[in-house]
Amino acid sequence: MTQFGNHLREWRNARRMSQLDLALEADVSARHISFLETGRSEPSRPMILHLSDILDIPRERRNDMLEAAGYAAIYQRSPLDSAQMTRLQSAMLTLINQHDPYPAIVKDRLWTIVEMNEMAKGLFGIAGLNKGDNMLEYMAQPGVCAQAIENWGEVGHHVLTRIRNESRALGGVPELDDAVVALSQDPDIAAHSPETPLPPIISTVYRAGDLRLPLFSTFAQFGGAEDLSLTELNIELMFPADEHAEATLRALAGATPEPA
Repeated sequence: MTQFGNHLREWRNARRMSQLDLALEADVSARHISFLETGRSEPSRPMILHLSDILDIPRERRNDMLEAAGYAAIYQRSPLDSAQMTRLQSAMLTLINQHDPYPAIVKDRLWTIVEMNEMAKGLFGIAGLNKGDNMLEYMAQPGVCAQAIENWGEVGHHVLTRIRNESRALGGVPELDDAVVALSQDPDIAAHSPETPLPPIISTVYRAGDLRLPLFSTFAQFGGAEDLSLTELNIELMFPADEHAEATLRALAGATPEPA
């Protein structure tokens, strides 16, 4: 089996597709898929990209498949502060800054905080989280999240499921898998038993002294992104879960000085 064939077989199995399933989706014969996996046939670049679309392979892994077949990688990773990314970075900052007085953060695929708006800086700063910090490492610290989040067992269970799914979708990411192991050993998460019926959405109830702030999140990404730096970014926009949280955020914003 060739290196490319190995990649193809692994992704086909990860997506729980037989050679016949993949062949039908790709409009080729099952024999051709078999020959690609064993190395008896060499794939064209369009065929690699076609199969990657069907198997929903992340762009970074598509580069691996192209290079394994002898082709140049086509997906680039550009620094966010590079000239060609200036307008995109500006759009991202506009989105999160206009979200004030509600918190908003941008994190990468390994859950490192890339950007924060002013409200997020204030609230996350209380917990010791700042731009450049890794949220997975923070959550892996025993008892830390349980002190900052009132319903950590429920929230942590949701986060654990999300991280596990993200790693699976990316074909396995060691850092995410390590976080899954760490969170699985968290006693609050292990003891969590979902309520029935489930609420429409899970709110995270942040606690700091007398401050109690229930927030829920929605997530955004760059549509049509092809650069790896953009495809791996996740924009989290948080909203108040009740009227008291709304009033608290607006009061905090009024007490926070304008950024220099």
